[in-house]
Amino acid sequence: MSMTEEEQIAQLKDWWQRNGKPLLTGGALALALVFGWQAWQSYQTRQAQGASEVYQQLLETSLTPDGQPDAGKVAELASKLKSEFAGSHYAQYGSLFVAKVAVEAGKLDDAAAELKLLLDKPVDATVGELARQRLARVLAAQGKAEDALKLLDGEADKAWQASREELKGDLLVQLGRTDDAHAAYQKAKDSLAEDAAVGGLQMKLDDLAKGDA
Repeated sequence: MSMTEEEQIAQLKDWWQRNGKPLLTGGALALALVFGWQAWQSYQTRQAQGASEVYQQLLETSLTPDGQPDAGKVAELASKLKSEFAGSHYAQYGSLFVAKVAVEAGKLDDAAAELKLLLDKPVDATVGELARQRLARVLAAQGKAEDALKLLDGEADKAWQASREELKGDLLVQLGRTDDAHAAYQKAKDSLAEDAAVGGLQMKLDDLAKGDA
């Protein structure tokens, strides 16, 4: 039986009462999610651009006639990266730069403190391994080669195995453990392509071999 126009309108009103509001709410939520995501993406882009600019300024502090960065400017820009862009790649690479500057200034305690903070919460595996190996070198320079070795316990990711094992070898040489150092250098060499295992690493192996002769 066909409905009159009035009945159709009444049915539509009834349907709207039962379903219209939930659909409207759902539609509004969907729009909010879309625009919210776009706003978040825009915010992330602005944050990345802002962090990139500050990081570039930080690197440019070393563009001086003597190559020595202005310590005050380095501290100011590094603090800005940490406060405004905390946890970002730029902030953490900024910390690596700060540690480098500290080492060059002979402030090994400051460098170690900066690297330890990075090692606690690295933004990714690359930053974590860079911080680990650089901290190990700082500790070795402080006469703490044993502590540095402990820092390098365990297996590194394949991409970092050669550099970590070579560093272990350097530390073991420092400790006078030449047999262990040779094994570490050999492990580093074995993890590299044949044409890459030349140069400094091979020279270290040759030097140890001469020492045994």
